[in-house]
Amino acid sequence: MSPIVLGSEALASGLATRHALQTRYRKLHQNVYVPIDVTLTARDRAEAAWLWSGRKATLAGYSAAAALGSKWLPDDAPAELARIRYPSPPGIRIHSGAIAADEVVAIGDMDCTSVARTCYDIGRRQPLDTAIVRIDALLNKTRGDVRDVAAIAARYPGARRIRRLREALSFVDPGAESPQETRLRLLLVRAGLPRPATQIPVTDESGFVRRRIDMGWEDALVGVEYDGEQHWRDPLAYAADIERLEFLAACGWTIVRVSSTQLRNRPEQVISRARNALRVAERR
Repeated sequence: MSPIVLGSEALASGLATRHALQTRYRKLHQNVYVPIDVTLTARDRAEAAWLWSGRKATLAGYSAAAALGSKWLPDDAPAELARIRYPSPPGIRIHSGAIAADEVVAIGDMDCTSVARTCYDIGRRQPLDTAIVRIDALLNKTRGDVRDVAAIAARYPGARRIRRLREALSFVDPGAESPQETRLRLLLVRAGLPRPATQIPVTDESGFVRRRIDMGWEDALVGVEYDGEQHWRDPLAYAADIERLEFLAACGWTIVRVSSTQLRNRPEQVISRARNALRVAERR
């Protein structure tokens, strides 16, 4: 059950008294409340904004992405709405512009821009790398197709910042399973390395897929993997990684492992290690 309530409905149903609304809830928007002990997610903020609109607006941008199930969204970003003509109140961003009927889907009781339309909007409105990260995440979660986003872009060739969207789409890969995997892939591609494939399946002798590699070059048997902190701090995860790497090595793979510190502070070394691994593979 959602923690977000309309004050008028809570009073009418007996869910809360006026005193409770004042002392046990906090006001998000006009007539929209949440219990004071609730930490809001992007999904909560989307629903709160939709309730504020009188259940009339269409969720857009990050709010649509949250409703569609995307991960890695900032919980403190303003909610985003479309297809209503109200001034934007604090905490809500209202977008204008045409949205076709086939660019809207229903998520429960809420109208929401489709996966492709949501990616189209995010790709134009966010900084380039942020847009790539968010589009990767949404397409990964929904199994969406970047070609559907390109089709939406083709409908609006003169749209504002359409070139930014097209550039973002040229880098998008739904195989990324985290923002850091996206950032690592961008680092390699922008350094001039061949574009890596993502989520490469590795099979055993019977043809069963035993492992998947974050990204890499299958013809060279060189993979690159981002290892989050849990890989280094969790003994069980660390032990599983050892077994995994032994299996991949037995299959002929060279794996370049990249930590968060290396990606953040020593990107040149990451590029050099990947490039050297490819050079060695060429001589095999």
